[in-house]
Formats: sequence, C-alpha cells, structure tokens
Amino acid sequence: MKIKYATEKIEQQCTSIKEATKLFGGDKKLAMSLLSRINLIQNAEVIKDIIVMPQLHFHNLHGNREGYFAIDVKSRKDKWRIILCPLNEEEVFTSCHIDEVAGTIKIIEITEVSPHYE
Repeated sequence: MKIKYATEKIEQQCTSIKEATKLFGGDKKLAMSLLSRINLIQNAEVIKDIIVMPQLHFHNLHGNREGYFAIDVKSRKDKWRIILCPLNEEEVFTSCHIDEVAGTIKIIEITEVSPHYE
C-alpha cells in the first residue's frame, strides 16, 4: 500500500528511528514499534489487510475526526496511535463506510502520530 504523509515532519517521525525515538521521549521500543507498523502498512495490498489484524486495533474516529481512523503504535496499553485517512487516488475518500471500500483502498495518508485524547 502507498503511504502519504500530511507533513514532512510526520514522514521523518515514521521513517527515521532517530526522529521516532525523539517523538517518544527516548523510548526506543515505541520507536521500533512505530517503524514496524509503517512497514506493515507498506506491505499490505489494501487497507482491508490492516483492518483484519486485531493487534492493530483499527478503529474509526468520531467528532471533528469523522472519516479518519487510528491504529495502535504498540498496544492498547500504550496511549500512542497512528491517525490515518484512506485516499481515493489523491483525495480523501468521501465514504465513511470503510467496510464498503476496504478491498479497494491502496493509498492512505498518515496525518499524525499522537497520544490518545491529546
């Protein structure tokens, strides 16, 4: 699957162990987990491949983040998550029914890596 990043800073955090470690306040285990998740996404063919992995805890977001989804960076016990949105070519998918389009989405945009509820 193709990954786009909302900003260059987010791309650096998701692709550089040094930047990821900085993001997590020096926690190398979280940094390695983030890079592992990015690798997992890249190796998926479609977003459905990600959705069916229970360890990622793929879930939709609500409120002002309607149409966005999140996966855990490491586990449910950690507060960190990767926020992403499915893209239809270069634009955000307008359908918020991910189940209807999961088998066709081949591009996502990572909008942020952040602690839950911050």
